[in-house]
Amino acid sequence: MSIKRKRRFHAEVATSSLSDIMFFLLLFFLIISTLANPNVIKMTLPKAKSHEKTNKQFISLSVTEDKKFYIDKQPVAFEELETTLMSKIDTQKDQTVVVRIPFNLQVQDLVDVLQIGVKNNLKFVIATSPK
Repeated sequence: MSIKRKRRFHAEVATSSLSDIMFFLLLFFLIISTLANPNVIKMTLPKAKSHEKTNKQFISLSVTEDKKFYIDKQPVAFEELETTLMSKIDTQKDQTVVVRIPFNLQVQDLVDVLQIGVKNNLKFVIATSPK
């Protein structure tokens, strides 16, 4: 009588698909990171030595170089800027308005926007980029 040895089963991990999985994960996180940026309107901000980040909820007020106004990515005419801003503030108390204005725009344009905040007693912060 012949005795046969049992063939041993060796566990293997198929690594051929790991590179595909890593590629798709990398692609997924790259796409998600571009969508997570709250300020899609591209502009060159003024530079500052100190740069603080806020953790509070804020309303973004963007002014482009051709003097188009956006409140949280929604286009708004300058005449309607104050009423739209006040309606956003009324829905959420204790809000900060972050003003994103290009560095090469005239000072008068910034003053016009900031006068709305002074008139309505709002907290305005100017967004800058690090030096």
